Amino acid sequence: IAEAPSGLLNAVGLQNPGVDAVIAEELPKLRKVFHKPVMANVSGFSLDEYVEVCRKLDGEDQIGWLEVNISCPNVKHGGLAFGTDPNAAAEVTRAVKAVAGDKPVIMKLSPNVTDIVAIAKACEAAGADGLSLINTMLGMRINLRTRKPIIANTMGGFSGPAIFPVAVRMVYQV
Repeated sequence: IAEAPSGLLNAVGLQNPGVDAVIAEELPKLRKVFHKPVMANVSGFSLDEYVEVCRKLDGEDQIGWLEVNISCPNVKHGGLAFGTDPNAAAEVTRAVKAVAGDKPVIMKLSPNVTDIVAIAKACEAAGADGLSLINTMLGMRINLRTRKPIIANTMGGFSGPAIFPVAVRMVYQV
């Protein structure tokens, strides 16, 4: 994590214990203190992984809706995020909707694209119940003394007040 003017860079990944541990350990703990449906944010590195996780979460009454993060790299297609291509975004949307039962599916879109409208329309046409705009933007900081990246991964997700105008623009466009 690194601070930046009006925001924060992070490269912590998608740290979690996995869907089975969330169901077995985290949801029961949460149920004791929070008595309403919760959102599950789902990520995956393959279409099969998205489907498997959503299928498992569909069986949990405590999960009210699924937010499907398609900013993850598609490892079978060279690491490009599912959310950078309208066809791939639609494919994930259709596959997840097929196993989500009655749970609403919200597709979380990446701002790191040329045309977010095409991706949003593809998700809508594939059955998304809603869209989450936007995930973090790709950013980088360099230590001027060492001339090296501050973040170990070189680049990370930039969030905070500085990206608000970009988010507003993308919401307007969609």
